[in-house]
Order: sequence, then C-alpha cells, then structure tokens
Amino acid sequence: MTTVIHIAAALLLNEHRQLLLVRKRGTTAFMQPGGKVDHGEQPLEALVRELNEELGLIVAPEDATFVGHYQAPAANEPGCTVDCALYRVEMQPGDRAIAAAEIEEAVWVSVAEADALELAPLTREVVLPLVKCLLSN
Repeated sequence: MTTVIHIAAALLLNEHRQLLLVRKRGTTAFMQPGGKVDHGEQPLEALVRELNEELGLIVAPEDATFVGHYQAPAANEPGCTVDCALYRVEMQPGDRAIAAAEIEEAVWVSVAEADALELAPLTREVVLPLVKCLLSN
C-alpha cells in the first residue's frame, strides 16, 4: 500500500510570466513552493504558513485561488504519493521570495527553462501543463 502525503502547493507566476520553483536542501528536484498539511490544518492554512516559513512571503488566504487536487509520485520520499491541493497565488510587484528553512534554492524560470531542469513528478506532469495553458490564454 502506498503512503499518501497530503500537501498544499502554490503555482506562483510573476509579471514576467515566470514560474517560481524551489529545491529543498539535500535534494536535486525542483518543485512548487508549499509543504505538508499538518494534522488539524486546512490546506490553505498550510500553504500560507509554508510560503511564509520557506520564502518569507506574506500571502492573504483571499489571494490564493484553488486550482484543484492532484496526485503524483513524491519526489523525495520513495514509494510515496503526494496528494496536492494546488493554489494559484499572484505575486505582487515588489514581492521577493527568499529561500529559508529547508529551501536551498528558489528560482524564477520560464516554462522552457523549467523543462530543462530536474523536476518533481507533480511539477512536470501537472503544473507545467497547467502553466502552459494559463499563459496561452
């Protein structure tokens, strides 16, 4: 039986149509910012908390739009699946994401640049196709 890890993640786009990806310390795959939903916590609460802890971003819950629930193999936990509540969060001019806590690297990339990186399955299989669709509209 596969272990399911419940997470909340953000699809963050800036004014240059770039996507924010992060890489955790000691890992190689880039992924969406966010993290595990703690016991008794709602996914949106977890997302707001994680964005603040990991990137120093202050996000109001009303600034996050629920996109959907998606599942994919976990990038850093072999044999596990992530069940992700994905939210689109608009970056405001002047907002800066600064890697903190377990985040080693935070990068803004175009979709083409993202394709060349080692990506978590959720990012490659779900998020990039969503971003391509969003940016084509």
